[in-house]
Amino acid sequence: MDKSQELAKKEENNLEQSKREASNRRYEITPAVDIFENEDEILLHADMPGVKKEDISVNIDNGTLSLAGVRHLETKGTANWEEFYDVDYVRTFSVPQTIDVSKVEAELKNGVLRLHLPKSEAAKPRQIDIKTA
Repeated sequence: MDKSQELAKKEENNLEQSKREASNRRYEITPAVDIFENEDEILLHADMPGVKKEDISVNIDNGTLSLAGVRHLETKGTANWEEFYDVDYVRTFSVPQTIDVSKVEAELKNGVLRLHLPKSEAAKPRQIDIKTA
């Protein structure tokens, strides 16, 4: 085999390896989040497009809220151009100890994870009646 054939063969092998590596890529992304607070709860909306409900985990432990989700893309055929890859969405927050963890609710709709973090009764503001003598 002459040198030009050897070089062409090496380039072809490198191209095939690059294609395999590209198809196995997974990026870690910080999801965009909006946080709102009212008297009863903290509301958190996290943008996680393409993530299925079963691929999301939400944990609250010792004042830390952890969000994680994985977007898996199903592809068919040979890729001619790729700009979308599998993605790991990861984000953590400090949350007050006054969150009633047993009542936390989560829902996923249109790629947005909505968390309802209710405040415990002790943490809610309350009106104090003033008595006159």
